[in-house]
Amino acid sequence: MDAKRREVARLCRAAVDRPRWQLVFGVLVSAWALAWILAQLRHQQHSPLGVLRGAVSWAGIPAGWLDDSTDWLRDPRRHGLWAWLAIAAGLLWAGTSERAQLPALLGWLAVLTAGEGIGYAAAVHRAALTMLVFVAALVVLSVLRRRHLVLRRTVLIPRDVLRAGVTAAALTAVVPLLAPGLALAGLVRPYVTRPPRPDPTRAVIPLARREDEYVPRHADHARP
Repeated sequence: MDAKRREVARLCRAAVDRPRWQLVFGVLVSAWALAWILAQLRHQQHSPLGVLRGAVSWAGIPAGWLDDSTDWLRDPRRHGLWAWLAIAAGLLWAGTSERAQLPALLGWLAVLTAGEGIGYAAAVHRAALTMLVFVAALVVLSVLRRRHLVLRRTVLIPRDVLRAGVTAAALTAVVPLLAPGLALAGLVRPYVTRPPRPDPTRAVIPLARREDEYVPRHADHARP
């Protein structure tokens, strides 16, 4: 249980350990994706641009350009294009890692775009299935080539493939929770007590030597 908690804490820290511009972009994508997901729970479901239209209208900004974009994206002649875009989103999700988290954001942006044309279920399910199939194919390939393991070159190891797949799935799934998570962290930060950190400007006091390790600084050396 402690190991699982440490792993979850590590992934949460990794989710916010990114450049500032990418964090701002991630908050925008997170808020949009979360609002779209929550909108599916209502009796009258909204599309991604429908959610954005509601926010723009609430702010008093003209939303005519959103109507034109909606008509263009929902054209039945482009449904095949959005289906392939959802597949590309799944591959972007699969390519997410702790050091490369931008693919998860781009994948969600692609799903939001595809969801406007072919709907929530078709876009999200196709992207998730693509990611699952890709990781499963790598696991099968790693098992088949396990007998030919050569440490002097790059290889696929089943355990490492599974770990990378779980990490990619976790960092992808946490994207819609990024905006509310940061808001909650900022809200409770003044009330949290943190352990003291070492002062980098303070000189480090060396540890005392043991008696058997002590060497006099001014020792008399016998001359030959």
